[in-house]
Amino acid sequence: MFTKILIANRGEIACRVIATAKKMGIATVAVYSDADKDARHVQLADEAVRLGPPPSRESYLLADAIIAACKQTGAQAVHPGYGFLSENEDFAKRVEEAGITFIGPKHHSIAAMGDKIASKKLANEAKVSTIPGHNEPILSADEAVGIAQRIGYPVMIKASAGGGGKGLRVAYSDKECFEGFTSCRNEARNSFGDDRVFMEKYVQEPRHIEIQVLGDSHGNVIYLNERECSIQRRHQKVIEEAPSPFISDETRRAMGEQAVALAKAVQYQSAGTVEFVVGKDQDFYFLEMNTRLQVEHPVTECITGLDLVELMIRVAAGEKLPLAQEDVKREGWAMECRINAEDPFRNFLPSTGRLVRFTPPAQTMWQANTDALYGVRVDTGVAEGGEIPMYYDSMIAKLIVHGKDRNDAIAKMRAALNGFVIRGISSNIPFQAALLSHPHFVSGQFNTGFIAEHYAGGFHSQSVQAADPHFLVALAAFVRRKSRQRAAAITGQLPGYGAPEHNDCVVVGLDAHGLHSYTPVDVQEFEDESGSARLLVGTACYVIRSKSRLNDIALVGTVNGKPFTAQMERGVPGNPLGLRIQHDGARLDALVLSPRQAELHRLMPFKAPPDMSKFVLSPMPGLLVDVAVQPGQKVQAGERVAVIEAMKMENVLFAAADGVVAKVMASKGESLAVDQPIVEFES
Repeated sequence: MFTKILIANRGEIACRVIATAKKMGIATVAVYSDADKDARHVQLADEAVRLGPPPSRESYLLADAIIAACKQTGAQAVHPGYGFLSENEDFAKRVEEAGITFIGPKHHSIAAMGDKIASKKLANEAKVSTIPGHNEPILSADEAVGIAQRIGYPVMIKASAGGGGKGLRVAYSDKECFEGFTSCRNEARNSFGDDRVFMEKYVQEPRHIEIQVLGDSHGNVIYLNERECSIQRRHQKVIEEAPSPFISDETRRAMGEQAVALAKAVQYQSAGTVEFVVGKDQDFYFLEMNTRLQVEHPVTECITGLDLVELMIRVAAGEKLPLAQEDVKREGWAMECRINAEDPFRNFLPSTGRLVRFTPPAQTMWQANTDALYGVRVDTGVAEGGEIPMYYDSMIAKLIVHGKDRNDAIAKMRAALNGFVIRGISSNIPFQAALLSHPHFVSGQFNTGFIAEHYAGGFHSQSVQAADPHFLVALAAFVRRKSRQRAAAITGQLPGYGAPEHNDCVVVGLDAHGLHSYTPVDVQEFEDESGSARLLVGTACYVIRSKSRLNDIALVGTVNGKPFTAQMERGVPGNPLGLRIQHDGARLDALVLSPRQAELHRLMPFKAPPDMSKFVLSPMPGLLVDVAVQPGQKVQAGERVAVIEAMKMENVLFAAADGVVAKVMASKGESLAVDQPIVEFES
């Protein structure tokens, strides 16, 4: 067994590998860029080596620097994690040639299966059903359009070395195909150092289900059941679960046996994932093979009770698999939510900056511990006060739960999301909570188009199907009543000027367009000692009990005898006196006023935000990589104006209306802030 390994990665996956290595008594070496010098994985490792500047092509993609770090520290093996160089056959080969063990498949297996073009050819030779497409690298956008016309729209344009939603576009027309090919190729070059792109028919209304396989150097290969990964946004997984609520035992066995046969054909060693697209009649097609550990591996660890990272290390050290196919368990139901640094209320644009508050829900399961199951686990590479840089992907953490059945897992995940506090940057937690509350998700009736279908107009707090729309109103009144009780108890107040304890109030729902709502609430039987109150909102009655303090962001208690966790904080955009309440993805910005104050508030004029329609604004912090217009140029609606790069994704900005460019206010290569003007049009 190795005594020291180097983790050629960053973030939560580097922390994950370190956890298992420590359990096994193996020393660890971290590598880092300048942006990550104070990162959590650097602090957890026994040693750390600097690679270079923040951009990944100048740090985490430098094979020479990583191999040199191994020799410098005496690391006998390299774990590549996922992304970066994890599926780079040249890197794996060079590591092996340097006398260092690559904790993953052999380079020839990566060459055969890690490359999506080569793996599809191999699958065809093995008589595996594959989706129609063009398996050779496409050289130009014009050639891509011609191929798409032959295959028939819609088509999927994919980077050969892609993964994690990077380097992937779906095109429904010649124009989308032409533009999508260019963006896909650029993303692939920047993220993976490989700009080869191929194309295949896009199967509509598919499910994305993958099989986890595990092989050793003695010819043994097993499959560890499946993962349901159909809940995706822009082809990037959002929620994963195991097992799938859709497929039968017969389909599961057939997919597993096919995945094992494919892995054996290339003498596969280590953990890998065979991905399938599954039709509504449970007919399935080979999609690709990921020759690495997957982001969503924890859900498989929960239902099987296996530590996949440990098994990868043991296989790399030459050990035999410790179990056969008949020994693989499938117990309970596991789910994982990817918590990303993005703003769901601004079309999921990346959000970077400092984590002012980072308080995950209480953990009862931990990485590398397969004994503690049926609870909550948080995998993360960040800590409170840390920075979310713009150079890498947007993942902050992975929230994993393990329940007795699917309904139990959903309930645990909803409670955990409601109590997960992140401040300083925006996160997709409200969106995740809303997805888990959607009746079609709860019933298991979804496919990869679920988010595009149900949130076609974007995500808004008003679009959340709240189980009880008056609960947030009652909770706002409850918090305000507790606050008034404390204010009234302050000693030394002038007679006649003390804080009054109003039992009746009006909750004013604040609307960005001035269309405020006014909801009267009668607070009865308030008890400060027990932290309880009875509140009437119209005909609905709420008995709320909570011992949470007024400065707690996460409020824990019961409503009408049922437990709840919600988030509350003071101050909303444009109104520091407001309250923001969030629960199950629903959000309420409100003022809680006395009836007289509410009456006067109705008379207040609404101050509309300034008209910025003649500007193209940066919707996120990022790097301006291209400005496609110049002063005096006539631009039509929908025409490309600028391209911003953030978190390894290219974001193209288009003109909202016809106009003439008056001024270009930012230059190529400039780092932009949110809402910074890029282009101004003539009035």
